[in-house]
Amino acid sequence: MALVIQNPFLFSTKLLPNCSLLYCTPKRVSSCSFLSIRCYGAVSNKPLRYAVLGAGFAGLSVAWHLLQQSSEESNFCIDIYDEVGIGGGASGMSGGLLHPYSPKVKLLWRGEECWKESLNLLNIAEEARSSKSFDIGMPKTGLKEGDFIVRRSGIVRPALSVKNMDAMNDNAQNCIASCRIESIHKDAAQKLVPDLHVPLDLAFHMPEAVNVNPQNYLEALYLACKTFVKSKRSSGSSCKELNLHKKSVHNLLELAGDYDAVIICLGCGAAFLPELSGRLPLRTCRGVIAHLQLPDRIREEYPENSPSILSDAWIAVQGPQTLYVGSTWEWKSRNFSRHVPEEEASKALEELLPKASAVYPAIKNWTVKGTCAGLRAMPPLNAEGSLPLLGCVDEFIRGPAECKYWLFTGLGSRGLFYHAWLGKLMAQAALSCNEDLIPSELTSWKHRVKQ
Repeated sequence: MALVIQNPFLFSTKLLPNCSLLYCTPKRVSSCSFLSIRCYGAVSNKPLRYAVLGAGFAGLSVAWHLLQQSSEESNFCIDIYDEVGIGGGASGMSGGLLHPYSPKVKLLWRGEECWKESLNLLNIAEEARSSKSFDIGMPKTGLKEGDFIVRRSGIVRPALSVKNMDAMNDNAQNCIASCRIESIHKDAAQKLVPDLHVPLDLAFHMPEAVNVNPQNYLEALYLACKTFVKSKRSSGSSCKELNLHKKSVHNLLELAGDYDAVIICLGCGAAFLPELSGRLPLRTCRGVIAHLQLPDRIREEYPENSPSILSDAWIAVQGPQTLYVGSTWEWKSRNFSRHVPEEEASKALEELLPKASAVYPAIKNWTVKGTCAGLRAMPPLNAEGSLPLLGCVDEFIRGPAECKYWLFTGLGSRGLFYHAWLGKLMAQAALSCNEDLIPSELTSWKHRVKQ
C-alpha cells in the first residue's frame, strides 16, 4: 500500500506518523521520480541508503538514531565515512565533562532535553559494552575489559571571582532537577577533593554531572549500532547494514547517485568541502590537552569517588593516577593533526599547568605523559549562546535531485552535551525529508548566509 504525492513539499509526516519515506530515483526505478509514502508492512526490494560523513559525536549519534527510527521492516543501509576512524577528530580529544550549565548563561539551550538524551546514549553505549556482543568480538574496537566509559563522581567548580560566583549562583537557582547545583563552603569542597583551593570560600558541586571517556564512549556507541544491526538480521524482520569506511570524501558530488541522503557530520571538515567552502559561519579553534600521571612514588592518589574540577583549566579525572587537563584555545587554526609538536606542547603546558595548580595545587606532583590536540568547529554567537548548525543544504550543493544533503556541525566545545538530542532530530528530519522538524534556532544561519 502506497500513497503517491506529486509535490512532496506539501506533505507533512505528522499526518502519517506510522509511515516511512522511500525516495525513488530515475536511476533506480524507471519512471519513478516522486516521493512514495509506504506503510511499514510493505518491504522495499531496494534498500534505503544513507551516507554519514564523520565518526565523532555527531556522526555516531545520527547513525544510531537513523537505525532506531527507520521502518522496522525496511531494508536500510548506512555507510559511515571517516578517514581516521571512530573518534578520530576533535570528539575523541574532548575533555568529557558533561553538565547542562555555562558560566555565561543560566542554563544551556534546551538544557533538559539535551541532558536527558545524552545520558540515554551513554547508557546505551555502556549496555553494549557490557553485553555478550563484546565477548564475541563484534566489532573490533580499542576497548579493553575494565576501561570506563562514564565516571559518575560529579563535578566541582570553585568560585575564583565575584563575577564567576554570581553566574554560578544564578545557575544554582535555575538548575534542572536531574542535575543539581549545590553551593558548598570551603570545608565541604575540600572533603570532596582534598587540597582543593577555594579562594572565596565557596564552590559549586554538581553531584549528577559525569565525566566521560570520549574515545571509549564512541567506540562503545559504534558497538551498539553494530549489535543492533546484527539483532535485526538474526530476527529476520529486516536487513539492516552498517559499514565504516576509513576514507575521506573530498567533495560531496563523489557520492551523487549512490545514496538517498548524505548527512555531513565532519566538524571543521565541513567548511573545507568545496561545495560548502566560504558558506558556513564557523570559527576554527585548536585545543591542546595534557595527559598527566601520578608517579608510583607518590602515594596521595586522586580519591576514587572525588569529582572532576571545572576552572580556568578543567581537570578531567580518568582514574586515581590519571588526569587530563585542558584546554588551550588557538583561534583560526587549520591544523587538524592530533600530534602536538614540542614547541606547541611546551607553550600549552606553560598556560595550562599554572591554571590547574591554582585550584588543585597537588597537581605539581603529577608528571606530564603527553599531549594531544583537536580542531573544534565553533558556531557563531547568538541570543541563545553558541548553537550548532543544522539543516538541509541542497541549495548549496546543487547536486542531483535524487539525493538530499544535510548538515550537522558546529558542536564547538559542547559536543558531548548537544550531540544526542540533535542527532535524534537530524535523523528524523533526514528520514522524513522535513527540515521543519529541526528548531529554527539551528537553521537560521542559512538565512543569514543568503543575505
